[in-house]
Order: sequence, then structure tokens, then C-alpha cells
Amino acid sequence: MSDIVFDRVARHFRRDGKDIPAVDDVSFEVRAREFVAIVGPSGCGKTTCLRMAAGLDFPTRGSVTVGGKPVTRPGPDRSVVFQQFALFPWKTVIENIDFGLRASRVALPERRSRVARYVELMGLQGYESAFPHELSGGMQQRVAIARSYVLDPDVLLMDEPFGSLDAQTRVVMQEELIKLARVSPRTVLFITHAVDEAVYLADRVVVMTRRPGRIGEIIDVATVRKEKRWDRHDRIEDVMDEASFVHLRTHIWRLLREQQERTEH
Repeated sequence: MSDIVFDRVARHFRRDGKDIPAVDDVSFEVRAREFVAIVGPSGCGKTTCLRMAAGLDFPTRGSVTVGGKPVTRPGPDRSVVFQQFALFPWKTVIENIDFGLRASRVALPERRSRVARYVELMGLQGYESAFPHELSGGMQQRVAIARSYVLDPDVLLMDEPFGSLDAQTRVVMQEELIKLARVSPRTVLFITHAVDEAVYLADRVVVMTRRPGRIGEIIDVATVRKEKRWDRHDRIEDVMDEASFVHLRTHIWRLLREQQERTEH
């Protein structure tokens, strides 16, 4: 299972003849099979970091490696789940999940077996022949996640995957993701604006500063979770009442508030 390493990464863009720094001197690691969430003010470069890990963008300075190898392009070892579900509207649930396997020329019996497994794991039974427009937003995102997992990637890159869902559906999807991670663990880099979501899902939370994005602090949630004996496999409404959860959430909110106040001034 691969890790992700950002080593003194900077990314600058050219706009109207000016050099615009998006992130600067970013260094952190997502260990193999670890779940790391990134939070930070809008425009701080969270998605830019994810895109560099995916091979969809590249550092101006520094390096991003996955499994010890420099990221030079997208690859089958990494799969991306975006906020917008990006399903093919003319394909059924089964056809959407199967698309990457088919493109990779996986043999038909193997494709059927793997697709059936993730249809079951994501609770999509009975919807195999449905088209995206016939599904709720939560069901569409289940299909998108299944489509990523079915490729058996080492690394899962998730860019605010639940950001467009209503609050109740979002909680259900968070719990479903935890269940899936237990059955089929991956190295996960997860972008979110929701602090509760980050603390509930992640082993560590990376808090970025305002643009140009830098690492403000990295919070070890897994150690606190173990010491305080609350489990992310518990229902989120129960976990949110734990004093240690509240403390972590409040600490991260204060860090973000400080960044916001600096932006305003």
C-alpha cells in the first residue's frame, strides 16, 4: 500500500502577467492506509494539493511522491472522487462502476465479480439498471465511490465528495465511508470544509493557512481517539458528544477563525 509525500512543495500560477502563489513550502505525509483530511480557508490550495497527488497538476518547486515514485501523471494506483459525481448520464449504475475496469481490459468474469462486490458494499442492490437521473444525490455518490474502489487503487483522493449533499445524507455517507474503509482500507487524502467531518473521519487533520497555503498545524486524531476510547465506527451523533471530539473540533475552528480574521484585515 502506497504512501503520499509532499516535500517542500510550492505551486504558482500565472494570471494577467502576474505570479500568483497558491501553496508554498508544503511538507506532510499520508502514511500507507492512513486517512488524512485537509481543511483550510477557501482558496488556500487544498484542491491544488490533491490535484498534484493525482497527477492532474504539478509543483512549481518541490516534489510529490506516491509509493516513493514522483507523480508525473495520473495512474491506476490513484483514484479520484470529486464533489460533482461525474457519472456518465447515459450509463446505468453497473455500467458506470464497470467503466474503468472495461477500459483497463479486465476480463469479464473478474469485472462482474468486482462490480457485484462493491454494489453490495455500497448498498446499491436493486439499482443496478438505474440511470444517474433516477438516483438521489447520495446514491449517485455511492456509485462514484464504488467506481473508484472497484479499480483497487492504493490511494483514494477525495475532493469534498459530500459537499453537495444535504446534512442528513452527508452523515449517512460519512458512516458508509468508514464501513467501507474497514472492509477495504486505502491510503486516503480527503479535502473538506467541514471540521466535524474531518475530525470524525481522519486519523490526522492537516490545517492549512490562508493563501499562499502553508501547513499551519497537523492534528493527530487517531491517538486522541484511542486514548479517549471513542471510535470513528460509532455513530457520528454519539461521537460528537465526546469531550475529546469537541476539544479537537473547537481547536481546529479557532485555527481557521484566526486565518479568516487575518484575511479580512
